[in-house]
Amino acid sequence: MRNAYIAWRYFQNRFLQYCAALLLLGATLLALLEVVRRYVFGQSFPWQQDAVTFGILCAVFLFFSIVQSRNLHLRVTLVLTALRHNGSERARLAVNLLELFGALLGLGFCVYLVLRGLPVAERMVLRNRMTESLVLPLWPFFIVFLTGMAFTAVSFLFQVYSGILVLLGRDQNWPKLDDEDGGQPIL
Repeated sequence: MRNAYIAWRYFQNRFLQYCAALLLLGATLLALLEVVRRYVFGQSFPWQQDAVTFGILCAVFLFFSIVQSRNLHLRVTLVLTALRHNGSERARLAVNLLELFGALLGLGFCVYLVLRGLPVAERMVLRNRMTESLVLPLWPFFIVFLTGMAFTAVSFLFQVYSGILVLLGRDQNWPKLDDEDGGQPIL
């Protein structure tokens, strides 16, 4: 499992984050081109707004799992912080249990979204659902959303595994992350 985790983080850090960044850059450049075309030349393509909107969303969807792996997402930590500052063994156990519960909840939510979304994606393809401009098909964007949720589920799965190791007191061989170095595993 350790090697799978290192491979997963390598995939995220060396491939996935760049795909998301390129999508975001492309959508941003397309938006700037649209502004110039609309206000300087008085022309606009109706599909550009859809492409920009869904391109930015796809970049965000693909980046969900990276944010989750690096623990850079928004979360309420008031109770966890208070328990950590307590310093007792019971407080540490409560923190570990709460973090494990949160990871299990996130994993379940992502799996639920993917399983419920696959039939919806199939219907989108069969019915040829289009974006608002009626030029671009909608299903590729939805597939990217489901892919992002599946990737996020993988990140949660590793957090669940890590949480179980912590509870069992056997996390010494689990790779620790150095978030200041882009979340690279420290071997």
